[in-house]
Amino acid sequence: MRLKEDVSEDKLFGRYYTPGAIANYVTEWVLNQNDPVDSLLEPSVGDGIFLESICRYPDVLNKARVIAIEVDKAVSRAAAERCEQIHWVQGWENVAENDRVVVHDDFYKAYRNGLSEQRYRAILGNPPYIRYQYLEDSQRTEQSEILTQNGMASNKLINAWVSFTVASISCMADNSKIGFVIPAELLQVKYSEDLRKFLTRHLNRITIVTFRNLVFDGIEQEVVLLLGEKIGGDENHNIRIVQFDELAQMKSQNLDDYEFFEADLTSSKWTKYFLQDLELEQVQMAERDERFIRFSNVARCEVGITTGNNEYFCVDNNIVQKYGLESFCKPLIARSVNIRGAQFTREDWQTNIEAGARTYLLDLAPYEKERFTRGVKDYIRYGEENEQNTTYKCRIRDEWYKVPSVWAPDAFFLRRNYLYPKFMLNTGEVDAVSTDTMHRIRFVDVINRKRAVVAYYTSIALLFSELEGRSYGGGVLEILPGEVGKILLPNIFDEEIVPDDEIERLFDMTDQYIRNNNDIIELLETIDREILINRLGITEDEVMIYRSAWISLRNRRLVRGGREASDLEFQ
Repeated sequence: MRLKEDVSEDKLFGRYYTPGAIANYVTEWVLNQNDPVDSLLEPSVGDGIFLESICRYPDVLNKARVIAIEVDKAVSRAAAERCEQIHWVQGWENVAENDRVVVHDDFYKAYRNGLSEQRYRAILGNPPYIRYQYLEDSQRTEQSEILTQNGMASNKLINAWVSFTVASISCMADNSKIGFVIPAELLQVKYSEDLRKFLTRHLNRITIVTFRNLVFDGIEQEVVLLLGEKIGGDENHNIRIVQFDELAQMKSQNLDDYEFFEADLTSSKWTKYFLQDLELEQVQMAERDERFIRFSNVARCEVGITTGNNEYFCVDNNIVQKYGLESFCKPLIARSVNIRGAQFTREDWQTNIEAGARTYLLDLAPYEKERFTRGVKDYIRYGEENEQNTTYKCRIRDEWYKVPSVWAPDAFFLRRNYLYPKFMLNTGEVDAVSTDTMHRIRFVDVINRKRAVVAYYTSIALLFSELEGRSYGGGVLEILPGEVGKILLPNIFDEEIVPDDEIERLFDMTDQYIRNNNDIIELLETIDREILINRLGITEDEVMIYRSAWISLRNRRLVRGGREASDLEFQ
């Protein structure tokens, strides 16, 4: 992690200045209301690009109260100079009732000292993107208090834009609009879950505008536009996600051409709203279909082994031989490149050994010191001399060299995946263990091991993997243990539905296919037909919807990660 003192001033204050085209688009949308806008709030002015856009609407400036807040004094003065109808004041206490001002003050302070009691018809801007690591303890506390004041869970490990968004929405009047430029983290990261639920509860209509290409020059930060409406007396809660390729397309498209969906108030996941109408309807029907079952009903998913120092505890054959560690090690899968098929065999392990991979995990937990050989003691001494014992996880252990919770699972599920998630049996030939690059799977009934793998490599399961996971960056799909449990599988865990010999045949075919092919489309066509269509009676049209929806979500993730769209066409 970068230290605070090593970070540029712009990053420290969360300054990612908005392109004029986006500011104009958001401003026009927010100010386009049925009744005249009599009050407007801009909670983080920055360079004043939104004020400049507001100045294009003299009717608003002549009649509305306009309050813009900026924590940096010089920046706030410069922003005020961009619009002659707006003047500058020092401190929230100097704001008059009907002012049109840029206020030099801290937003949190203003919110605490009276802003939270005010209501605005129009709110817009680009909240600061300050990572929580760069905030003072007092700022983290203020942010957390804003969350709890608005019915959310306390959380000090959030980036600044989250609390800005929550506080601003709490200032919305009935029949009002909010338009924010915020990080695409909103759509899927774990710490935004509570915010997504907050938005669907407090806004009647939510439009998320996303871009397939980065729209901030020189910034690798993906952004979305949050366009929200609060409608007095309306108990409906609807959402839509609109995708544009770039800014130019945004100007030529009419948002009214895009349909809203009823928001799921029980779910924090928004990925599904990227689907087309028919695809989303089919997903919702599948969740109620008894022919499908959740992964959590078949198996338990837990994180892999956290060693605290993989470089030290994950060793190759040379280290094992040098120190005589073989009796004190477990066979290990340390990296995704060590996965080849739908099962991990002794032959796979031997291949990894010969390739020089780290194929052993040092496991000293079962042994008392008295049983350590000279080689083990030498390796421990080597670790201490080279400060391998100083990492946090090692320091907090009574015996730093003993890794906890080492056990061999029934199967592995790769945490971060590219073309498709990897789910692989752990054969009794090896009884391997894994680091936390893979999750550990324990089956409720071990007779279902191969059935689970066959069920997973279907279009429906891969679709739900995309829906439940999140884009980690670079086109990678990350799936956490709780999300694995929510994946929908075809319910083939009964021999009367699919005989054992058929499962054996399909499992062997799956294993060989994954070993010999980069992608999995052709395998899906076979498994889908034999399992979903022939055995469960799913129609071919329904299966094609599942597969096209999966490919659509996957392609979106991969293209945003830099892969050429021409490589991803649906065959």
